[in-house]
Formats: sequence, structure tokens, C-alpha cells
Amino acid sequence: MEEDMENGRSYQERPRTFSTVRSKSSIPLAFRLLMRINPRALIILSLLVFSGVLYVGASTSPIVVFVFCICTLSLFFSLYLTKWVLAKDEGPPEMSEISDAIRDGAEGFFRTQYGTISKMACILAFVILGIYLFRTTTPQQEASGLGRATSAYITVASFLLGALCSGIAGFVGMWVSVRANVRVSSAARRSAREALQIAVRAGGFSAIVVVCMAVFGVAILYSTFYVWLGVDSPGSMKVTDLPLLLVGYGFGASFVALFAQLGGGIYTKAADVGADLVGKVEQGIPEDDPRNPAVIADLVGDNVGDCAARGADLFESIAAEIISAMILGGTMAQRCKIEDPSGFILFPLVVHSFDLVVSSVGILSIRGTRDPGLISPIEDPMSIMQKGYSVTIMLAVLTFGVSTRWLLYTEQAPSAWLNFALCGLVGIIMAYAFVWISKYYTDYKYEPVRLLALSSSTGHGTNIIAGTSGLVDESGNPTGGLFGTAVATMGMLSTAGYVLTMDMFGPIADNAGGIVEMSQQPESVREITDVLDAVGNTTKATTKGFAIGSAALASFLLFSAYMDEVASFAQLPFKEVDIAVPEIFVGGLLGSMLIFLFSAWACSAVGKTAQEVVNEVRRQFIERPGIMDYKEKPDYGRCVAIVASASLREMIRPGALAIISPMAVGVIFRILGHSTGQPLLGAKVVASMLMFATVAGILMALFLNTAGGAWDNAKKYIETGALGGKGSESHKAAVTGDTVGDPFKDTAGPSLHVLIKMLATITLVMAPIFL
Repeated sequence: MEEDMENGRSYQERPRTFSTVRSKSSIPLAFRLLMRINPRALIILSLLVFSGVLYVGASTSPIVVFVFCICTLSLFFSLYLTKWVLAKDEGPPEMSEISDAIRDGAEGFFRTQYGTISKMACILAFVILGIYLFRTTTPQQEASGLGRATSAYITVASFLLGALCSGIAGFVGMWVSVRANVRVSSAARRSAREALQIAVRAGGFSAIVVVCMAVFGVAILYSTFYVWLGVDSPGSMKVTDLPLLLVGYGFGASFVALFAQLGGGIYTKAADVGADLVGKVEQGIPEDDPRNPAVIADLVGDNVGDCAARGADLFESIAAEIISAMILGGTMAQRCKIEDPSGFILFPLVVHSFDLVVSSVGILSIRGTRDPGLISPIEDPMSIMQKGYSVTIMLAVLTFGVSTRWLLYTEQAPSAWLNFALCGLVGIIMAYAFVWISKYYTDYKYEPVRLLALSSSTGHGTNIIAGTSGLVDESGNPTGGLFGTAVATMGMLSTAGYVLTMDMFGPIADNAGGIVEMSQQPESVREITDVLDAVGNTTKATTKGFAIGSAALASFLLFSAYMDEVASFAQLPFKEVDIAVPEIFVGGLLGSMLIFLFSAWACSAVGKTAQEVVNEVRRQFIERPGIMDYKEKPDYGRCVAIVASASLREMIRPGALAIISPMAVGVIFRILGHSTGQPLLGAKVVASMLMFATVAGILMALFLNTAGGAWDNAKKYIETGALGGKGSESHKAAVTGDTVGDPFKDTAGPSLHVLIKMLATITLVMAPIFL
């Protein structure tokens, strides 16, 4: 390379034709059909659809109309963000060509992956249909005239809609990231603050759409069932029982999110590990160097693993939390004989509607620099984003208080709304604490990561070691505590839009740095993207801490709903799970074992796929010696194809384990309970399994996420020039630690978030087969 530079030539001046990694359009069929419709006809069609939705909402409750209006305005706001981001320039041609290659790889893999997931979803939908057609019905369903067939079709329709919306959420996250990355790279040539603003607004678009879809989907289902089933009319279903019909929606979202996270996580980390081990450690070339054959696959992985998968993950989190809180709100209102329970049921939808508003304000609060000529970063990007988060938090406190007073006030207990507001405040404080604690343990400005980086100076092994409410029921018993927990969970997720924005910022900044490196921009530009990338690692870690905290609370709420549903079906009390009973204790052990086996299989999948990448990269360096001298171009497409194929193959085993295990355990112990005269044994063993899996999963996910993030930023800290800087022995040891932490923080850890919630939703949906 030095010889080329002396002769006035560089790799940047050579023809840049990246291998094609897709053969046909990867835009989903529905979107391609919409694009062919005349714009005026599309506007008219949209107005008709919105009018129909508004009519159904008005027939349900004014609260639902409010939710629909806020969601519609939020969608327009997301369109504004899209137009603003896409109006930015893409930089020189070499940047655009690299971005196009990343876009082709990401969209091609997304099409293939979600095609596989959709086939599995259809098969599972038929299984659910068969189970519900032959299951028993509850007395409440019999009294309302809701037969088995109707219940079955409603559950399957909800499941498929949840799966579809989760898929769209993933597509939206990936779509914006592959278009924003090159614009952030281009902006970094002018100003660090402008690059930050573009990355935040691009992430904000995805976040607003994801939250909006989760709220819209649940609200539309609720309103449709309300009108179709004639809820609250004589001889029909009560409104307090209606939320139970929505559990299929959460299950569909969890199902897609699990496989999206597994497949995307295996893809991104296998490519990353393979690229780092051969490129950085063996060949001594920089990260994202264009000579590395796996670099395009690595950059593609950021989009399909972090953006698409995280969009589906957060969509599933919000949907599960809304549905579980609606179920508990309806149950509490019924027990307390509240005359109009709609406020308690619809409260979660209103909270997340306000979430859209306050998160939008937080996104807009981050502005570009007034002096576009400034090249070096003059402010800490993390501090800027924290200020935006502080604005969002303060507004969330205000809007949460308004929501509780509006919807949770009842004359039976005039001060109950204030108690619930305080519960929400606790949740908001916990969310803020999660963000700050995760930041402390993963940001290289603080002692934990610097100590980890220092341990790298003594070798690879030491780096690895260092990483490692006032309401009462009709009997006079207090009954607001469980719903108070639900309110605290909603408080924690009341800023989900802005938190997801910070998460999406990470992979976009990472991709921007890769594009800058590959297009051989000046070192000053790379310094800006390196700072943004390091901040992105921290924001991703904080989001994962936030996600696991919300997963824990949402799982607890769904667990309570599961116990209520079992009691309703069996017509027997089910208020506790006694782990002193040997069979039930065995169920708990199986739940804990499931977490460790799932994590092991997820990490093993990354290892197997990374081995294929390592072998391919080594082969290309041996067979094409001109790569290192910029005389030959690597075959990027070959690495992309290897990773795509292997990740789709490897995601099946851990995903199937998560789905089949609770059903198999429940059925086996149901048979054992029938033979021993214990009618609820199957349901109790599954409950124990769920409890232990949730506790073990929370701790395991926190460990994996934090350790992986700390290892990554320890490497980033050394790359700033500390402890010898890039190429030193400390740096090589830190790279080893980073490769160990990669599957921890981006594959196994995030997948556990989804696994915990999916176990809760699948047990709720499949409860009838355990009895």
C-alpha cells in the first residue's frame, strides 16, 4: 500500500465493483404492490382505511380514538424524519458503492430469513388451530357464546397478525439503517454533531414506527373484537374478558422476534468474529479494512442482527407488556366491581401513545452544530444523547401523571390513581437507573472498562478472566398490588421510543465507520466515526439492560395471567406453586437448564459459522496473495453467502428448543398427574419451569450483555491510543476478548430477552393442553 501511495495511486482509485449478493428485488411483495398504485388512489385508499379504523374505534371508546389519532400523527412524524434523513448526501461514489453492497446483502438475507420464519409461523398457526378446536372452554366463554371454533380462529388470526407486524418492525429497522449509514459517513467529513444528528433521527424513525405499530396493532385488534363480538351487550362477552383474546398477538410477535434475533445474531457475530480473528490478529490489518474478505458480511450483520432483530425484539416487548397489563387491569376492575373498567384496560395504550409524543420531542431536541466547518468532535456524543433522554424522562413523568388521573381515577378509591402514578414513577426511575448502570459498566470513560483494558496488557487469558394501591375486592381484600406492578412496568417502558432510538443509533454508527474505513477517508473522519461507534456500543448495552428489565416485569405479569387462566379452565384454585413437591422442583430445574442449553447452542452456532468464515478468509489470503497489496479484490460475496446460509441453518435448533420444551414438559407431567390424581400437575410444573427460567434468564442475560459490551469498549479504549494502541499486544488480547464477548452481547444475550417473554406467552396460549 505504501508503494502505491508513493506512486500516487491508492486502492481507493481502483475500480470498486462489489460482488452481487442478491438476484432479485428484496422488497416485500406487499410494498412492491403498493409502489405500483397511483399516488392519488393510494391516498384515497389510505383515507378510507383510516376512516374505517376511526369508526371502529369510535364504536369502542373515545380513548381508542385518542390512541388512533396519536399513532397516525406519529406515523406522519416518522415520514418527516425519513424525508429529512434521505435528503442528506451520500458522499463520494466509493462510499455509495460500499453502501449499496451492504444494502444488497442485508435485504437479500432479510428476504430469505423471513421467508423461512413465515413458513414456520404458518405451520405453528395450524398447530394452534388444532389445539383450540379440541380444547375445553371456560365458563365465561360458554356464558358469552364464544365457541371453540370462534376462539380458535381469533387466536390464530391474532398470532398471524402479531407475527406479520413483528416482521414489518424488523424490516423497518433494517430498511432505514442501510440507507442512513452512508449519510452518517458523509456527514462525518463535515461535522461530528451533524453525523450524530443524522444517526439519531434515522434511529428515531425506526423507533417511532415500531412503537406505533405495537400500539396500533393491539388497539385495532381490541376494537375489532369489541365490535364484532358485541362486547358488553346482553348475553355476550364482558369487556374485562376481552384482553385474553389478544394473547395470540403477543405470541406471534415473540415467535418471529426469537428467530429474527437468533438468525441475525448468529449472522452478525459469526462474520464479525471471523473478520477480526483473521484480519486483525493474524494479518494485522485494521478493522473494516477493504482487504478483508469478510468485511462486507460484518457490516451487513450489523443491520440484520442489531437493527432488524432489535426492532422485532422491542416490538414484541411492548406488545407483550401492553397485553399483560390489559389482562391484569380487566381482572382487577372485575374483582373490584368498577362500573366502567375501560380506563384500566386501555391505560397501557394511552401510556405508549404519550411515549410516542415524548420520544419525538427527545429526538428533535438533538440538533446539529451551527458551525458545519468543525471537523473534530467538540462534545461527547453520549452526553448529548443523555440530555435528550433527560428531556424525554421529564416529559414522561408529566404525561404519566396525566394518564393515571384521566384513566385510573375511581370514586371507590379517590386516591388510587395517585398510588398508581407513584408506581409508574418507580418504573421510570428504574429505567433511568438501568441506563446509567449499564453505561458505567460498558463505557470506557469509567473504571470497570479501563481495568479490563489494563488486564489486556498481560495477555489474552487475563483479558478473558477480567471480563467475566387503595382498591379492595368484593370481600374487602386489597387487590391493586399486581396491577401496580403492571403500572410500574408501563412506567419503565414509557420512554421506549427514545431508548430504541439510542439502540438503533449504534449499528448505524458502526456501519458508518466501516464505510469510512473501506472508502479510505482521512484519519480525522475515522476518528469521528470511532467516537460515535464507541458511544453506539454503550447505547446498545444500555438498551439491552433496559430490555431485560422490562422482560422480567412483563414475564411476571404474563405469569400471573397464566395462573388466572389455568384456574378459570380447571375451575380449581391456582394461587401458588410449591417447589417442595418433587415433580414441580424438577420443572424448575428444567427451566434453568433450558436457559443454559439455549445460550450454549446460540454461542455454539456462532462458533461453527465463524469457523467457516475464518477458513474462507484464510483461503482467500493464501490463494490471492495480491489482496494484501491491493492488486486483487477479495470475494466479499462468498463470505456473505457462507454466513447467510449457516446462520439460517443454525438458528433452527435453539429456536425449536424454546418452543417445544414448555409444551413437551406440560403434556408429559399432565399425563403423570392424571395417573396420580393431581389434575393441575402439568400446569404447576410448567409454572415452575417458567419461574426458574425467568430468574436464571435475567441473570444470564445481564451477565452476557454487560460482559460483551465491556470487552468491546475495552478494545475501543485501547484503539484510542491507550496501552500501546492499535497493533500492540494489548490490542491483540483485547480483540480476543471482544471475539469472546461478541456472541455473548449480540446473539445469546439479546435472544434470552425474547426467550423469557416467549416462554410466558407460549404457556399462556397453550395452557389448555396442560390440563
